[in-house]
Amino acid sequence: MIEKFDPLRGEMLRILQPDGHLDESLRPDLGDGTIQTLYRQMALIRLADQKALALQRQGRLGTYAPLIGQEAAQVGSAYALHKADWVFPSFRETGVLYLHGVPLRNIYLYWMGFEMGQKVPPDVNVFPISVPVGTHPLHAVGAAYAIQLQKGKACTIAYFGDGATSQGDFHEAMNFAGVLNTPTIFFCQNNQYAISVPRKKQTASRTIAQKAIAYGFPGVQVDGNDLLAVYAATREARERAVSGLGPVFIEAVTYRFGPHTTADDPTKYREDAEVEEWKKLDPMLRLQKYLGEKGLWNEGLEDQWKAEAEKILNQAIQEAEAVPLPHPEEMFLYTLADLPPAVREQMEGYLNYLKEKEA
Repeated sequence: MIEKFDPLRGEMLRILQPDGHLDESLRPDLGDGTIQTLYRQMALIRLADQKALALQRQGRLGTYAPLIGQEAAQVGSAYALHKADWVFPSFRETGVLYLHGVPLRNIYLYWMGFEMGQKVPPDVNVFPISVPVGTHPLHAVGAAYAIQLQKGKACTIAYFGDGATSQGDFHEAMNFAGVLNTPTIFFCQNNQYAISVPRKKQTASRTIAQKAIAYGFPGVQVDGNDLLAVYAATREARERAVSGLGPVFIEAVTYRFGPHTTADDPTKYREDAEVEEWKKLDPMLRLQKYLGEKGLWNEGLEDQWKAEAEKILNQAIQEAEAVPLPHPEEMFLYTLADLPPAVREQMEGYLNYLKEKEA
């Protein structure tokens, strides 16, 4: 399916239309019951996002990168992965992390400033969140090359935004993946803005997906607000990767409804009218229309699911806030295996300062 949609011609994969109409000829292997379950996951993720924003405004959580509007891109792609696959997230993948097995408690802990928030269960294949823009695709390719050398049956997937595609590391990663034919999925959530820089100032390419062609592997542009299209493209990309056919680049066209982070004011660089137009394409709305026609969604069910999600999220927040504050020296201990003299001197000086302050 991927190669039937040519990004050079502006062809985009879309299966579920904004009005809720489903193209049965392209429908992936998802029953309506599964689609309902995935909708509920999206609803939980959106509520988790809203709670994180509220916690940040209350001073109970640090700077946070919201994902509202991008739930279909995250849930659809994560559901297509297998447990053995390795996820390399940027800083906006709350939905991906949760679906791939990271406890909500850990996700909240990370944004509260705890290093232990990045300590995932031993059977969860997730690398640490990467805040530097566009650096982690190289790591994803390296890990994929290791899988290839070990003749494993898994892939890696790197998540990043449209702004990352302007970084040199991104292009180096694409080149290595193409040359080495690694089992890597490059997943770009094109949410139209890299902080305040719009998509049109990132690249002159008609699509971002077409960048893959120069590196010798397929690129496909999908409607990132279409859960089914995202799932279908990612599932096929994974099948290609683990069967030895090499990497795939997926550009999920979506929109960031909220700020880049809680430190950002999007009203400085975009119009409210633009946001409202994109809200008509809300991934949640089209699923409500589809499921409603099937008798699998109504406002009563929505309220029930929201109440159940509230309990899950409140429990995760309580668990995160019950964790004792970390020791000050921990800020120095988790980057390098052996502290160089200059860093050790900084740590000792800071700890001595704290002791003197307490005295």
